[in-house]
Amino acid sequence: MPSSVPTYKLLPPPLPPHLLSRPRLLHRIEEATEPVVVLSAPAGAGKTVLLAEWSRGPMARGECVWLSLDTYDNAPDRLWTGILRTLHQARPELPPRLGSDRWTVGAWLGEILPALVSGLVAAAPLTLVLDGLEAVTDPDALDTLADFLTRLPDGFRVVLATRHLPGRPLPTLRAQGLVAEFDLRDLAFTSDEATTLITGLTGAAPTPENAAALYEATEGWAAGLCLMGCSLAHAADGAGTEGFVARGRQAVTEYLVTEVFDRLTTEQRRFLLRTAVLDELSAGPCRALVGDPAGTVLRELSRTLQLLVPVAGEPPAYRHHRALASLLSELLASEGADAVAALHRSAARWYAQEGRTTAAVRHWMLAGDEPSAVAVVLHAWEKTWSAGRGAQVAQWLDLLPHHTVAGDARLCVVAAMTALAAGAPGAACRWLDVARLRRAGARTVGDGSTVDSVAAVAQAVACCLRGEVLAADRLGVSAVVGTPPLTSWRALVCTARGAALLWTGRWEEAETLLAEATRDAHAAGHALALVRALGLRALCALLAGRHDLAGVLCGEALRKATDAGLDRHFVAVPALVGQAGHLLQEGRAEDAELMLRAAELAMSGTSQGGGEPHVRALWHFTWSRLQSARGDSGAARRARKAAEAEAARCECPGILTGLLARAGGGPATAPAGPRPQDLSAGERRILRALCGTLTLREIASEFYVSHNTVKTQVRAIFRKLDAHDRSEAVARARESGVL
Repeated sequence: MPSSVPTYKLLPPPLPPHLLSRPRLLHRIEEATEPVVVLSAPAGAGKTVLLAEWSRGPMARGECVWLSLDTYDNAPDRLWTGILRTLHQARPELPPRLGSDRWTVGAWLGEILPALVSGLVAAAPLTLVLDGLEAVTDPDALDTLADFLTRLPDGFRVVLATRHLPGRPLPTLRAQGLVAEFDLRDLAFTSDEATTLITGLTGAAPTPENAAALYEATEGWAAGLCLMGCSLAHAADGAGTEGFVARGRQAVTEYLVTEVFDRLTTEQRRFLLRTAVLDELSAGPCRALVGDPAGTVLRELSRTLQLLVPVAGEPPAYRHHRALASLLSELLASEGADAVAALHRSAARWYAQEGRTTAAVRHWMLAGDEPSAVAVVLHAWEKTWSAGRGAQVAQWLDLLPHHTVAGDARLCVVAAMTALAAGAPGAACRWLDVARLRRAGARTVGDGSTVDSVAAVAQAVACCLRGEVLAADRLGVSAVVGTPPLTSWRALVCTARGAALLWTGRWEEAETLLAEATRDAHAAGHALALVRALGLRALCALLAGRHDLAGVLCGEALRKATDAGLDRHFVAVPALVGQAGHLLQEGRAEDAELMLRAAELAMSGTSQGGGEPHVRALWHFTWSRLQSARGDSGAARRARKAAEAEAARCECPGILTGLLARAGGGPATAPAGPRPQDLSAGERRILRALCGTLTLREIASEFYVSHNTVKTQVRAIFRKLDAHDRSEAVARARESGVL
């Protein structure tokens, strides 16, 4: 065994001429109280320069000794010969080397390690810097180093610089709080530091555009900044500035090929090239492109390459550092367009199977396969949209060319439904107009319904959201014919019709349709329709004076909204306003204000200010009631004026007219004077029978219904006519023209 260590390995390398000192990192190293400090980052991250400056400066705590490691040290005896020779400079009492015949595992654990630890116990602090630890891969050598790091005496510190994430004993030290770690994110230059560095290299401050371009391309990576800065300096010397970024990237590419790519195995290089088309690297999509070893290779590269940047999420995933991505893109392009398209197709198929539609559409488009991208959108849109994630569907449509969407009636309907989910009925109607110009024929969309039937549903919903309740009712009647029960389309059209009937004061019919919409939305798993239908049912009960039922329905609607993540969506506004009205009825003004504030927040998230103008008017009306209850007549008056303005936008204000006419105070209840349509056909038949002398049981027998059915209808009649007995009910009915 050689007994000497080259002197150059025992000294920190000279500092670069354009050194940019970074006190924030120097202070962090010095202030670290842990006995082990690890700088783990890829080639060119500035580890060696930073430690060389720190070891020479006044910040280093006590004496500092240095050892640069290389492949020669990849054996336990050679590694420890170098370490002992380094330590001997500061601790002459330690042996300068190991004898050639002394190193064995037994000798290490029984003699060498205990003697070394004992010899390092001293009053004066001492730091050992081991630079280039990635060169040591021998298991025995790494085990001996781990043994040493877990037994460091007080006052002795080891600083490790490596291109790889160290293994043992780092997890143990981390768990014990005995290691301070710096990675690529810590070592990256800030934008201000990068600008200062470029200024030093070029002699002049870069333009803001050039500085931003350099920083974005390098992400603060030290070597990349230096190489790009040199290219800019040459351009500033007269070569022109147009091509400096391209020249800089070429210099970065050459550096990465030499320092990183050429040092990888064939399998690792193939992995990086084939996965270069991915925005995010995780085991699943990598396996689809590379094969079964992908997961193992990805884990190994994440530890050794360190130009794969971790991204949040489970399972563990990474992205390419921008400098690496540029290199891989260039290398992959040389494989040919067909090879690149094939990789995109493989990725698209995997993402589509996993239900990750955004990535699938993007890869199908990059593969040049537009029909497959359209098919993925049409397959996945309804489930995503019905769950309240319309913005995600809109993102898919944005990935398709505009002429493709506008040229396909099915996609036009999808775009219309997406606009409705965002509270933009105007945009929805424009898409429906385009859809009518296309000949859809028998083509289907969503769960198998024809394009025409779904477009009819969308038109009815759009009219409802625009406040055109009479048109919504009329269109809804015809749209129901083309929608089978227990489907999302049936739920939507019943909700639109129910809302129209609600605002025109036809409580019984509205309740029937909204209950049907609730059932269909439950069956179809349509969260948007379910929350809205329940909220409108709550308003129906509240305005009809059934406050207990209103409270129950509001609670259910808000629970469903929270579960589906729709508590800040405009479909939750009816339930929030209904809950506020119910709370006001109970005298709980503070809680009512919380509900109204939540409704206001939900309304602010749409281009139309939160659903149909009837709901917005009712919000202002309820706010005026709240202010009246607090004695603030000015605020109540302003809220009533806002409610009147919203009501004026409605095709038919309906019950809002009566509510606002009595807005001086009192609960929000139905108008006192019932109209014929307030009573169902069955109730009017029972009312006529009440004019005679038959008992309720005899009436039931006459109409072939149960006694309980008659009693239920009589109670409904009394409630709607504000009567306490049959004679009063008949009298009120005659006064109002019902009889």
